[in-house]
Amino acid sequence: MELAGQLIARRGGLYKLSRTPAHELMAGLPGMGPAARVAAAFQLERRAAPAEVQSRQYVRGSADLARIAAPLLTGLRHERVVVVVCDTAGALLRKATLTEGAVHCSLLPVRDVLALVLATGGTALGVAHNHPTGRVEPSEPDRHAISRLATGAEAIGLRFLDHVVVTDREWRRVETTSG
Repeated sequence: MELAGQLIARRGGLYKLSRTPAHELMAGLPGMGPAARVAAAFQLERRAAPAEVQSRQYVRGSADLARIAAPLLTGLRHERVVVVVCDTAGALLRKATLTEGAVHCSLLPVRDVLALVLATGGTALGVAHNHPTGRVEPSEPDRHAISRLATGAEAIGLRFLDHVVVTDREWRRVETTSG
């Protein structure tokens, strides 16, 4: 308990501690052999589904997409792209990490996204990615990439639901660019 209190104080709070990589935790204090357990506990909490997730989930709008994707996107120090695959009614069939990127960018390969949706048997898809900087504003490359994806999905008969940027505290819908 004493070590936990020291860790929380040294990192400036529980939230900041949860974002600290294990190797930084181990370098900080003597007796940090359990640092990997601390990091693993935060990762497990991040991925653990709340009780309502055990029942069928639906994507009926941007907020649903953000809520479903957030556990795979928050607390990271690099960008990640998540694809949410749904059936015709918008029921969640699968959510999957597609790519991992750098601190400031991540790839959105149209072919890989569409292949994942088709392999899952989905008819609709949504995409979410995080901005580890905490800035929720989508970039011009975000808008362009999602326009290409929406066009590709339409071309093969899939319904493109939405694209959202998720940070640790909020989310925002990405408007597509024309062309």
